[in-house]
Amino acid sequence: MTARPPAPRYLMPAGRHDTELVIDRSRFRCAIAPAPSIEAAQAFIREVQREAPDATHHCWAFLVGPPGSTDRIGLSDDGEPHGTAGRPIFTVLQHSGVGDCVAVVTRYYGGVKLGTGGLVKAYSAAVQQTLETLPRMLKVARVQMVAQLSYGVLTAVRQLLPSCEAEVVAELFTDTVALTLRCPEEQGPRLQQALRDLTRGQVTFEDVPPQSGSAPVD
Repeated sequence: MTARPPAPRYLMPAGRHDTELVIDRSRFRCAIAPAPSIEAAQAFIREVQREAPDATHHCWAFLVGPPGSTDRIGLSDDGEPHGTAGRPIFTVLQHSGVGDCVAVVTRYYGGVKLGTGGLVKAYSAAVQQTLETLPRMLKVARVQMVAQLSYGVLTAVRQLLPSCEAEVVAELFTDTVALTLRCPEEQGPRLQQALRDLTRGQVTFEDVPPQSGSAPVD
């Protein structure tokens, strides 16, 4: 297996979640959704825009990657005064402890001007309110490998796997046993070393493309 820094586990939205906030007769509808890629974030933004073509503004921000990361982000004021919508939305997301997320705040103007400070507070509050009840799931980057070993150690290997959070994905029985194993990426090196120790070095490994998995969090 090629050595590289382990991918972290982090929280992400479990699905789309919407709330609404009314401030001085303006309605702010916030929708937050999973964004495992920039393309997914952009697709969600377009979806929300299509849902409410009569809205005054669709302001948005997204963060792809672990919470707080800044290498794959985007934001837009969508016609609001510069820095009053997209940046506040992003700032709340960045400090939310949630990664792989996109937020779109749809505003229906109510006839009362809020001013730049009022807009910043309103867009921030809309996102914060949605995050308070947002269902979350734990994202875990996983790696797969094929371990080639002898029949004599198969039972011991099966007993070892839970200690590395590993599972058997597939089995192939020929003159040896080929087990396709999956585990959290950070456990990969530990699993390989444990199998080498158990088999006294009589095991070979073949990489399989890594995967990501997720599970709901209460």
